[in-house]
Amino acid sequence: MSDASSPSDSSRYEQACDQAIAMCDGNLRSTIKALIMANEYLENELMELQAAVACGCAPAELSASDAA
Repeated sequence: MSDASSPSDSSRYEQACDQAIAMCDGNLRSTIKALIMANEYLENELMELQAAVACGCAPAELSASDAA
């Protein structure tokens, strides 16, 4: 990660952290666990999509209208 993040990025991340902690009733351990689980889910989704693209089951590129 870059050390030169803008102040708006910093406040956005602070707000996202506050929201994640609030969603876990202030329990930091639960918050970290939930974020790890969400990251693993997204990693699995990415691997499945990459495999689908590699075998030709999904388009390699989406047009702007397809992504919306």
